[in-house]
Amino acid sequence: MTPLVSVRDLGFGYGRRPVGRDVSFDLSPGEVLALLGPNGGGKTTMFRTLLGLVPKQAGEVRFQGEPIHQWTRARLAQAMAYVPQAHVAFFPFTVEEIVLMGRTSRMGLFAAPSAHDRDVARKAMASLGIAALAERVYTELSGGERQLTLIARALAQEPAVLIMDEPTASLDFGNQVKVLERIRALASSGIAVVLSTHDPDHAFLCADRVAMLHDGRLLAIGAPDETITPRNLGLVYGVNVEVVTLPGSGRRVCLPSIGGPQAETRS
Repeated sequence: MTPLVSVRDLGFGYGRRPVGRDVSFDLSPGEVLALLGPNGGGKTTMFRTLLGLVPKQAGEVRFQGEPIHQWTRARLAQAMAYVPQAHVAFFPFTVEEIVLMGRTSRMGLFAAPSAHDRDVARKAMASLGIAALAERVYTELSGGERQLTLIARALAQEPAVLIMDEPTASLDFGNQVKVLERIRALASSGIAVVLSTHDPDHAFLCADRVAMLHDGRLLAIGAPDETITPRNLGLVYGVNVEVVTLPGSGRRVCLPSIGGPQAETRS
């Protein structure tokens, strides 16, 4: 079966300065792939390259078997949506107006939103539990509400793939959990999700597979239990980490340690 997205030997960076190279992976409908890596490790640059915002330096990206590097921006926006790491708004748009902006790629030039566009936007807000915020001013929302609004805007594009750059950054504990729950729900509806995070515990919670970037290359890719190991975390982040299994639930979590030798995984 042809994967939804196929990335082969991707090289990415800015101008002649390479940031990452030889990155290959496939993505299937309904799958959540979590990307782990240090600050400055190339996660955002890779995402921007997948979206065609930065020219690739090498390799190829295919969507349903078709190379996408020559696609128009509108066509690409209909296939892939992006939730950026941070968004600063200066104008008092309502939540519904922000979400409607996601319909731009499916509207004609200078066209006003149709009844169908508004219906899609409302359904996107409802799916994320923020329908009651429709008339609220975006700049007056909490961090978690703003993040859910940006996700709703991306969903309004009706994409097959959702790319999320640190969707839980700067959120409090409760809003982090809510966003991760929504990500799993989106995958259950058939949307493929690629997200970056600095918290390996988030990958344990919501990801089907994990990819780890180290020195611009994929150090490992696979199921969370196979990929998130003390050795790999030590290489990527330069810290000692113990990975333990919680009794009863069987969940695995990461516990950083201070000093001493590299800890081994407990079963």
